[in-house]
Amino acid sequence: MFSEKLLSLASECENELASVFAEIDSVAFKNTQKVMSVFRENRLSDRHFNSTCGYGYNDDGRDLCDKMFAEIFGCESGFARSQIISGTHALAIALYGLLRPNDTLLAVSGKPYDTLDSVIGIGESAESGEGSLADLGVNYREIPLVNGKTLDLNAIRKTLTEDKSIKVAFVQRSKGYGDRRTLTVAEINALFELVREFDGVYLVVDNCYGEFCETEEPKGDLLVGSLIKNAGGGIAEIGGYIVGTKRAVDLAAARLTVPGIGLEAGASMGATKPMIKGLFFAPHITAQALKTAHFAAAVFEKQGFECEPPSYEKRSDIIQTLRLHNAENVLKFCRGIQKGSPVDSFVSPEGWDMPGYNAPVVMAAGAFTQGSSIELSADAPLREPFLVYLQGGMTYESGKLGILTALSEMLSE
Repeated sequence: MFSEKLLSLASECENELASVFAEIDSVAFKNTQKVMSVFRENRLSDRHFNSTCGYGYNDDGRDLCDKMFAEIFGCESGFARSQIISGTHALAIALYGLLRPNDTLLAVSGKPYDTLDSVIGIGESAESGEGSLADLGVNYREIPLVNGKTLDLNAIRKTLTEDKSIKVAFVQRSKGYGDRRTLTVAEINALFELVREFDGVYLVVDNCYGEFCETEEPKGDLLVGSLIKNAGGGIAEIGGYIVGTKRAVDLAAARLTVPGIGLEAGASMGATKPMIKGLFFAPHITAQALKTAHFAAAVFEKQGFECEPPSYEKRSDIIQTLRLHNAENVLKFCRGIQKGSPVDSFVSPEGWDMPGYNAPVVMAAGAFTQGSSIELSADAPLREPFLVYLQGGMTYESGKLGILTALSEMLSE
């Protein structure tokens, strides 16, 4: 299937990454140990997988799932629900739960991910009138990263000191569709300690793509993520989670359902088992995705392409950025990833005007679960500087095959 030259390149990269892969396995072991301890301490049993319908009152499997997500992420409280349709939806629940008219939302890591524009009410969606935070009287400010790299803690402290209307400081751990580095757990923890100095201000962390990449999760009043990314382990087919301090989680829960009901209702409809099973697999599956990302960077660096992070650098999320110079390379790469996928390998991705994005986007995702970012996928806005965002790989072996297929597609005439 692949030329001897390409297979030799793959072996060379793997040899160079041996120590990196060993460190990833060590992190996965520690995270698995943490997950298993929580499962044991909470006496997880077969009965917790029973399905409920209707209102879902007294669903102890659902309630235990909520509790275990919170404990594994080191938080006081939380919930994981199949009714959450995406990471953006989970973030919207968190923000609508905490913010009120005349409050201010402060984004401290620059502009958030594109799909939040319509939630916040900025950009082309500013005058939509569709119930954005801006429509409800919530103000918005942002502070860029210093040189696209680090949080500007001095500017954040100054802004929080001067603007008493700020209710939520929002930080995005991963790069999204930005050209910046991912923030580490240590950096977000330092931010949390800063925010703690200001009474009444919540720190909301967009934790998407970062779960289980380090041995601890970041601190925040709310940590938010999707279950078709890392935390669902490739098993959960829908859902999201919100964990954090009890007060903040209670406010988000009232937005998930309604005030007065919160987390007491919501039928599981058979979704509890895949969510818990996905949580069990999550540390291992995340490790597979991390290995795939390192391998991709190593291979493409040897082809002269700029990769962020570089192949040798320790990761805090599963996203690998490749700067491919032009739209033709981007399309060929994505078509190669699709060709190397287990599902819909015969499909040829094209750019299209995807809802929530401000440029045509091409997506390669031959996944068992539609939109699953923990499965090998690649997507890119077809605009300068022609960055491809690669993520996932539920097994390193399939991820490796996908990367080699993508490179073969780019090298073919």
